[in-house]
Amino acid sequence: VNHWPSRRGGDAKSSPLRVRAALLNKRIIDSIQELDLDAKIIAMGDLNDDPIDNSLKKILKTKGKKRQLDSVSLYNPMEAMFKKGVGSLAYRDKWNLFDQIFMTSNLVTEDRTMLSFWKASIFAPARTDKGRFKGYPLRTYSGGSYTAGYSDHFPAYVFLLKEVKE
Repeated sequence: VNHWPSRRGGDAKSSPLRVRAALLNKRIIDSIQELDLDAKIIAMGDLNDDPIDNSLKKILKTKGKKRQLDSVSLYNPMEAMFKKGVGSLAYRDKWNLFDQIFMTSNLVTEDRTMLSFWKASIFAPARTDKGRFKGYPLRTYSGGSYTAGYSDHFPAYVFLLKEVKE
């Protein structure tokens, strides 16, 4: 589970910090795979970067399409959602998909006799209905006032399936 550095101070200034977080993530994944090449790994969190940013595409080398995967690839199902305009948070009326889940390619299989990825989504049940943040996730606090919400981010989730034999 990750929470990468924020974009405070602007993307250009803060991007190197998220690249370092991605490098650490990659080192951890590589070290696990060095011990067990068949390890099934899922990484997730508020990455403060979109699926197409350098931290994911160039450092972690995530792939957004199943057909691009090989045995050492990381699959990021959030990339396709982002390209369709799906977001998990909005800032200055621009949607970003910072809340992501990505995984090793051995979880992306049609073989349901073992645990396998089925689909990913963003859970967006409640939005602010008025004011400055209209249409945004329903925050707990807004402008110092309690609004009874849950977060300024919508949560990401995945379905993993495994056939059950009776």
